[in-house]
Amino acid sequence: MALVINDRVKVNSTTTGTGAFVLGATQTGFESFATGIGNNNTTYYCIFNQGTSEFEVGLGTLDATSANLARTTILSSSNSDSVVNFTSGTKDVFCTLPASKAVYLDADGDAVGVQGGNIETLGNTFSNYNDINTNTTTTLVATKNAFLAGIITVSGTAVWTIAGTGNLKII
Repeated sequence: MALVINDRVKVNSTTTGTGAFVLGATQTGFESFATGIGNNNTTYYCIFNQGTSEFEVGLGTLDATSANLARTTILSSSNSDSVVNFTSGTKDVFCTLPASKAVYLDADGDAVGVQGGNIETLGNTFSNYNDINTNTTTTLVATKNAFLAGIITVSGTAVWTIAGTGNLKII
């Protein structure tokens, strides 16, 4: 199971309630979740009940046939950021990238969504990762992954060791 984000993935649904969504017909000009995301994968989604104020943004998991989307984690919603009990009507269900999960460069080229100073990523603390002025050695624990973004200034020697199968991605 992988986290997959893709453009132009959008379907209809008439599911009601708080459970998994049965994914309906692919909207014209878009891809289905099966094509764009893939069986058993997770994705960020948005559900909007047309003609109402009901909406939900979250992390969802597709089943083995991509016919159903389990609403795994709710990030924001019209129900005070809790699971929405959707009423009847046609819903738009689509893949999205929630603003709270975005890391990007602003107009000046500075990273947004990344904090300077000490950060902790999956149990690994990187001290002052964006301004390393002394000799620093950081070991990333086996099977862990870390993601750092922004300008990283090294004015000494910095050694980042990946132990086992972990990954360190610096952009």
